[in-house]
Amino acid sequence: MAASNDTTTRWLSIVGLGESGREGLSPAANKLIDGAVLLVGGARHLALIGAAACETLEWKKPFRDTAGRILERRGQPVCVLASGDPYWFGAGAVLGEYVDPAETIALPAPSSFSLAAARLGWPLQATVTLALHTRRVETILRYLHAGQRILALSLDGSTPAQVADLLVHHGFGGSVLHVMEALGGPRERVHRRLAKDVIGEPFGPLNVLAIEVKAEPGARPIPFAPGLPDSYFEHDGQITKREIRSITLSALRPAPGELLWDIGLGSGSVAIEWLLCHASARALGFEKSRERAVRAARNAAALGVPYLEIREGKAPACLRGAAAPDAIFVGGGVSEPRLLAAAWDALKPGGRMVCNAVSFEGQAALMDCRARWGGAVTRINIEREHAVGGFTAWQPALPVVQWAAVKLWP
Repeated sequence: MAASNDTTTRWLSIVGLGESGREGLSPAANKLIDGAVLLVGGARHLALIGAAACETLEWKKPFRDTAGRILERRGQPVCVLASGDPYWFGAGAVLGEYVDPAETIALPAPSSFSLAAARLGWPLQATVTLALHTRRVETILRYLHAGQRILALSLDGSTPAQVADLLVHHGFGGSVLHVMEALGGPRERVHRRLAKDVIGEPFGPLNVLAIEVKAEPGARPIPFAPGLPDSYFEHDGQITKREIRSITLSALRPAPGELLWDIGLGSGSVAIEWLLCHASARALGFEKSRERAVRAARNAAALGVPYLEIREGKAPACLRGAAAPDAIFVGGGVSEPRLLAAAWDALKPGGRMVCNAVSFEGQAALMDCRARWGGAVTRINIEREHAVGGFTAWQPALPVVQWAAVKLWP
């Protein structure tokens, strides 16, 4: 049955608001605001609306903490104010987790990204859009490629300088930054700078950052294909090498929104490349060495995925309580049957498990896994060039045996 448009049924209205305040709203949006018994918004939103005839509630941070107060008024006319398009990095997406769309009326306004693209003449479909107000600024690193255009929502006035510092440090100091303050209102201002000229400069707290990426000699963009050079990672020798890592990622088959467990995290190379495959991918690394765990965190930040989760401890004990994974990679401890059994038991039905071994003992354990749970075993041999006196010859690396299996549905 089609959802009703009756405003009694649709008790929650979500109104997108621009910097022009009520002046820029439609008559329908103004009517929803005037008819509300509760008006919810950030301090800036409520100030833009002005004096309200009803009760007001200022958002808490995070916004989810306010959702309970809103739900207490279910069935009464409640109006939530959001910046621009509520479903574009906005409050609408969060409220959608608590309230059926059949109970809501949403009236979006142009988003900050739409306004920024209009000012610059950039096609939004060909522009990277990021929410740096909810994630660490290092997230931008994975998108730094010559000629790329990026639009990013800033957390505050310090964000442009933080991003500029990253650009300079990674060889993109010649990139053009447009810092766009208070778009769509009377206080709108647009500043155009080179990244290397922005260091330490403060800007207005409400701003969108637009970047035209320019690479300088020595810049190190992050490729989209798996198998980053080993030199991209800080490591102590305990790293899944480039060629083996590519094969491993192929066997793990990353997909949007999926969670990887990387047991024996080491330098973090496999988990980091899993996260680089898609912005919604998640990874949880388990590492018993404090030094390696800290090193993996540094690698994750340097390669644009600072949200890699790391749990210190010895497996399988440290696996307890972690969210069930869609895929598991075991790079350390493959000769421990208890660890492998605990990992397999934790894996979701339909999930993939991949283990690599070099030692005879580890290889024997993987053959046991194949006998118990199926899957396939592959032996991988890699040879690299090596100087021998004044000549060059092939030097074989230690062969790696890989077991990969899909857990069947019960």
